[in-house]
Amino acid sequence: MRPTTAVTLACCLALPTAHAQTTVTIGTASPLSGPGAHQGKDIENGARMAIDDLNAKGIAIGGKKIRWVLQPEDDAADPKTGASVAQKLVDARVAGVVGHLNSGTTVPASRIYAHAGIPQISPAATTPLYTHQGFKTAFRVVANDNLVGRTLARYAIATMKAKKIAVIDDRTAFGQGLADEFTKGVKATGGAAIVSRQFTTDKATDFNAILTQIRGRQPDVIFYGGMDAVAGPMLKQMKALGLHAKLVSGDGICSEKMPLLAGDALGDDNVICVVAGGVSGPQEAGFDAFTQRYRQRYGQPLQTYAPYAYDAVMVLATAMQQAQSTVPARFLPALGKVRYQGITGDISFDANGDLRNAALTLFTYRQGKKVKLSVVRGLGSVPAGERSRGFEEPAPRLRSGGGM
Repeated sequence: MRPTTAVTLACCLALPTAHAQTTVTIGTASPLSGPGAHQGKDIENGARMAIDDLNAKGIAIGGKKIRWVLQPEDDAADPKTGASVAQKLVDARVAGVVGHLNSGTTVPASRIYAHAGIPQISPAATTPLYTHQGFKTAFRVVANDNLVGRTLARYAIATMKAKKIAVIDDRTAFGQGLADEFTKGVKATGGAAIVSRQFTTDKATDFNAILTQIRGRQPDVIFYGGMDAVAGPMLKQMKALGLHAKLVSGDGICSEKMPLLAGDALGDDNVICVVAGGVSGPQEAGFDAFTQRYRQRYGQPLQTYAPYAYDAVMVLATAMQQAQSTVPARFLPALGKVRYQGITGDISFDANGDLRNAALTLFTYRQGKKVKLSVVRGLGSVPAGERSRGFEEPAPRLRSGGGM
């Protein structure tokens, strides 16, 4: 029995070498509580799908099989909480971070990740400041506000034929920044005037005072810089006041929850919003398949950011594979040079960490469903004074397959 025991013991001791495994943790940071929790959970859900797909592939890096783990954290859409979450993820020695959602949390958190040398890919934050701080660790897989604001301004004037435009923002880094870029776009495009500029907060519920002031200016379009949790009630109050202007905004309101938040005030073709990303042609099949997988897994449609979070995780994993290392300092150079064909399109980064040749997708709502209008593709980082390219591929009046 002893020889047999010795042989068995020797075999058991040899197993770890034959099946060497390394755990790689990817962090997500987004609001999992508060008014934006549905958007933040969307990021976590998309990232988790990527983690599961990576584990199913049995990937080996540096001769060791990788066990991928997700560590989701709630930043509550609050800059101070976001900074605390960032430090928590750094202390946990995550290999990379997918987040944050809000620009106001993304920027302060990015300094902490940069100091620790941990790569951060935002699937949602659009403020240009994020990738223009000189941090080699900061990336994003969506277009920035320079392109979003100018594109929406051009659309409002050239396609919607707006002559008088009112602007409202929620005073957050995202909302105010986007409204500022939209205003610049209106002035650069010409042919329309900003007749009112108003402010609210991201937690406000009563907009009667600012909407009454705006009604007196009789605008064709109201631009809102902010999130859907405020835009929905705002639309209801616009309807109650008899304010018939169309609402234009960015991806913060471009969610599947918007019909629930706005009710019958949403109307048909009454809201135009843009998502800072998008696919067209052959790539649409892959995107549609992802939206179906998401619905089957979570029992609900994706909101906005899940596919971008999924791609962000996959881009991190691709850089690790190319560098044959899971150590951030070793795979970070590969991340800057990565070329990845994702669900949301072809992903590569410029010197700042912005998405090259970034796309935007314009949507409206009809019969309570989000409907794709067109894809706009321009430069990933639009310099001041430079316009994005023209509008492409107008969609027929059909319901979209979900998601975005």
